[in-house]
Amino acid sequence: MALKKMKCVKVEKKGGIAWVWLNRPEKRNAMSPQLHFEMDETLKFLETDPATRVVVIAGAGGYFSAGQDLKEFFRANENNPAGRKAAAEAANRWRWERLYKYDKPTIAMVEGYCVGGAFMQLCATDFAVAADDTVFSLSEVNWGILPGALVSKVVSDTIMPRKALYYCCLGEAFDGVEAEKIGFVNFAVPKEELVNKTIELAQKLMAKSPAVLRATKHAVRQVRTMDFDQSYDYLAAKGQAIKVGDAQDSYNTGLSQFLDKKAYKPTFEPFALKKGAKKAAKKAAKKKATKKQAPAKKKAAKKTARRK
Repeated sequence: MALKKMKCVKVEKKGGIAWVWLNRPEKRNAMSPQLHFEMDETLKFLETDPATRVVVIAGAGGYFSAGQDLKEFFRANENNPAGRKAAAEAANRWRWERLYKYDKPTIAMVEGYCVGGAFMQLCATDFAVAADDTVFSLSEVNWGILPGALVSKVVSDTIMPRKALYYCCLGEAFDGVEAEKIGFVNFAVPKEELVNKTIELAQKLMAKSPAVLRATKHAVRQVRTMDFDQSYDYLAAKGQAIKVGDAQDSYNTGLSQFLDKKAYKPTFEPFALKKGAKKAAKKAAKKKATKKQAPAKKKAAKKTARRK
């Protein structure tokens, strides 16, 4: 099953990386209801797509996102509560619920403008790389509202409390260099190096065991809101879960390559992934999809038989 062509979202897949572009460059990728619906559908598809190992969220035309499209998202739905609720649900789902707990590693590639509501997906992705001249702004205080949706919460969780207060309460713009300094992004680089730096990070992630990487990022996310006793139990269970259904048999493979074969140094590099694991994952995904389609095909065959 292929992802259908969309108007506000563009997807390009190459070398295990799915580049997901917010595609409204004429609006600096301000987010409309249609864009939210399409992003939600796109991320749902890519999470189980065997050809996708890392997802990069970016903006077409050199802009990450200028936040919500005020006219289309708010004004157009003033007298349409059902439409506004559906758009808000889709917006929050892809920008937080999906991305924050995504099964595959995610990277935000940020350039141009990152404003207001766009901080949701910035903070929800696992990693972020920004052009050093990117303009970041939480300007809502300047026009009389709170930062939208969960922005106040996710910003407070991502950076130092006093910095969160400063930029939320002052509404001052800052650049990529400052964003790296205060922890909004992992790296700020010259614009001409942005794509290569993003690819470099994606390739490092793809060298890791997918099962271990998934469990590790989930664990780091979840324990932040747990006490120590809860963390002990959760992490023990998560550690055991890695050993179930792991195509790489990561624990034994890693130990064997290190202790028995002396093939790598864990301090500096990951163990070598088994060859053919990618093909096996694709085959398993295809088999799963065929299994899901089987009842529907059987039902259709019965209907055809009755007509005859």
